[in-house]
Amino acid sequence: MRILLSNDDGYFAPGLAVLAKTLSTIADVVVVAPERDRSGASNSLTLDRPLMLRQADSGFYYVNGTPTDCVHLAVTGMLETLPDMVISGINHGANMGDDTVYSGTVAAATEGYLLGVPAIAVSLTNHSGGHFETAAQVVLGLVERIFSQSVLSPMLLNVNVPDVPYSALNGQKITRLGRRHKAEPVVKSTNPRGQTVYWVGAAGSAQDASEGTDFYAIAQQQVSITPLQIDLTHYQQMEALRTWLL
Repeated sequence: MRILLSNDDGYFAPGLAVLAKTLSTIADVVVVAPERDRSGASNSLTLDRPLMLRQADSGFYYVNGTPTDCVHLAVTGMLETLPDMVISGINHGANMGDDTVYSGTVAAATEGYLLGVPAIAVSLTNHSGGHFETAAQVVLGLVERIFSQSVLSPMLLNVNVPDVPYSALNGQKITRLGRRHKAEPVVKSTNPRGQTVYWVGAAGSAQDASEGTDFYAIAQQQVSITPLQIDLTHYQQMEALRTWLL
């Protein structure tokens, strides 16, 4: 089994190293990750300049581009054969609800899925990053279960893991995405040159964190596993639009 790993925190991120070490016990692991932190890059591709692929002393490959660039380059140009799975993470912080739209972690997994490869995005839901090994063990078990199935069709899973010891987890739940309130306002400040600059505000608090959502599962100290899809069509509005246009 060959697994392609990527992330959005950069090739030097501790969560990536822990995940690579854990998965190397069951698979041939290849790491292709951004050369720097590209959090919030979403599904962007670099089209205005060439990409460069380098290898660090750790053996990890890194690219001067986005998480999506990394997976696209690896799958369509670097690797001689398709990997059996693409896994992105372990992200340093949660990717739940509306976060998935902006997340570079989810985007890297999404690119694998779009290229026909089963994919998982995994995040540790606390920026303190105390228990990356817990998330790694969760992913290890999930990968083993997925590959034990007789038919492996492409899937895209968004996994969020509480930042607690593995023994403290209260199980796993299949969830739907919750919703957040709108983000906090931008923060206005002045740089050393006296110019006005703006920092994007923090994400809003959870608006829909009811039972069944990823937010609810994490609050119960459970692993949240959300299957994602890419079809953005708003089917319920199609008939109304046809009526208006006719």
